[in-house]
Parts: sequence; structure tokens; C-alpha cells
Amino acid sequence: MFEQLPTVPTSDELLNKSFRRASRATDDESMVQNAGNILSDNLSNLIRKFPSFENLPPFYREMADIIAGVDRIRISLSRMGWASRQIKLISREYVGNIKRSRGLDTTPARKSAFGRFSSVMRSIEKDLLFLNEARNLLRKMPTIDPAVPTILIAGYPNVGKSSFIVRITAARPEIAIYPFTTRGIFVGHFLRGEQKYQVVDTPGLLDRPMEERNEIERQTVAALSHLQGVVLYILDPSEHCGYPIDSQLSLAEDLKNWINLPMLVVANKADILRFGEDKNVPEMSTETGQGVDDVLDQLVCLLDAMPPYVAADLDQNDECVPPSLRT
Repeated sequence: MFEQLPTVPTSDELLNKSFRRASRATDDESMVQNAGNILSDNLSNLIRKFPSFENLPPFYREMADIIAGVDRIRISLSRMGWASRQIKLISREYVGNIKRSRGLDTTPARKSAFGRFSSVMRSIEKDLLFLNEARNLLRKMPTIDPAVPTILIAGYPNVGKSSFIVRITAARPEIAIYPFTTRGIFVGHFLRGEQKYQVVDTPGLLDRPMEERNEIERQTVAALSHLQGVVLYILDPSEHCGYPIDSQLSLAEDLKNWINLPMLVVANKADILRFGEDKNVPEMSTETGQGVDDVLDQLVCLLDAMPPYVAADLDQNDECVPPSLRT
């Protein structure tokens, strides 16, 4: 979605580029005009390369806001637009002055114009630096194809979400024992016959009010709110993740109440502790691979029964999942 965003140069880089090219001109009038055009055009082109956030799909718009801040991006782009217009005005003013000074030394006018160009550009230095940082963050956001059947993985931190995606796809998110290892959205893919499926690994989510959730958790909320597919909610009955099973189950119930997607609840780490509370909850171990294929079969079954772009009614898919697991 954001792969084509260009690198945003610093003010010094843009000034050096414009003054270097302007120096090839043979007179002060052309030097001022060329430098002004290069600066103004480069700024305008950079502005056009950034997307119109109002026209982005809701998921990408919300993710951009979480990662970089859409309002701040708009403000910096607006300041770049102001700088582009100011440079045009300065260029027009000094080109006119130089034209009216035929026969006189116009070097001071050229130097004054270049000084004012520099002043305008340095006034937006922080905006250029911020936009380049935002560009680097946005380019890392994965593209999620709405036409490809999608599995969204959710659950508390360290319950085995990333290990599951590693087991079934070629994606390689970071895996560690400390909370919130996954700090962004990761996407992997696998094939069943000729059908391609995508798996979205989301950061860990805690059972707490929305206003208390951090930016990492908000990415998961954005994915569950805006993307279509089926949700795999992973439990860790062993509590090796550091969170009690009651809290994990509470979050599962909360998600069922607000997401409009079919959800399959699965107990992970069966190699450490079996989940005896509910025999209808499938068990697996992403460490040993036990039960992973069976879980994947159920998820594919749910996806294949869904109409494109429309959340499935699980009542129509009795053969895929036990009644107690339906949302």
C-alpha cells in the first residue's frame, strides 16, 4: 500500500541539489529561476506522492494513524505546500528585480534570493525529517489482499500466535519470551491446492478498556475491526505466557461480542498442559506441531464456506466447529 513512498530529502539535500543545478546557468536571472523551480517542484512532487488518507481503506487509514499520526502527516505536508508557494513568490520577485537591473551587478540580488530560499527550506526541516520517518514506518506495513481468504490470529502476548504462523507459512516474525514481542502486523501465505490463503499475525491484546490499550494493541484492534476472514483465538492454559487463563477467556468473550467474524478458540501448548475445562476447545502445540494441521483444517473449512467479503454465519458450518465455539 505504501511501498512507492519516496525518500524525503533533508532541506540541505534539496538546497544543494537546486543550487548545484542552478550554477550551470550563465546569468543570475536564470540561476534564481532554476533554483526556485527545482525547490518548488521537488516539494510539490513529494506532496503528491503521499496518499490521500481520506480515500484509503479504513484498515490502512487507521494503521497509518496509529503508526505515524495522520493529522501530523497532513500538517507537515501542508507546511511543505506553503514552502513551495513561498519559494515561487520569492523567485518571481527576484527574477523581476534582476530584469529591471540590466547593466547593474545583480550578484547581490541572486545571493539574497538564495538566502531567502535557504531560510524557507530550513523552516520546514523538522517536517521533512518527520515525513521521512513516517515514510519509513508506513513502508513496513504489509499489504493485505482483500480477495484472498484470511486467517486473523489473536490472543494474549506469548500464547503462540507467531509460532503458529511460522508453522504454517514462510513468515518469520520475531519470537521471544517477553510480552509484546510482535510489535506490528505480519502476513504469511500458504496454499491448499491452487487456492492461496493469507495469515495475519497480530500483536498481543490484553483484556482491558480501549482507552488503556497501547499503540501495539491498537493495531490488533484495527485488524479485527476492518479486515474480513476468520479469527483464530489462541489460549495458553499453561499460563506460561504470564497471564491467567481466566483473563484470556474473558478477552475471548469480549472479542466475540464486538467483532463480526467467525472465531475459533484453540488451546495451545498442549505439550505442557492439557486444557481440561472444555473438551470442545481444540488443542495443539505450536512447539511440537501436535494438532496444528487439524486446527488449520477447521480454519480452512470455515473460510471456504464464507461468501467473498462477507462474514460467515457459523450456523451454516456445523461440520467445521463444535456448537460451543460459535460466535
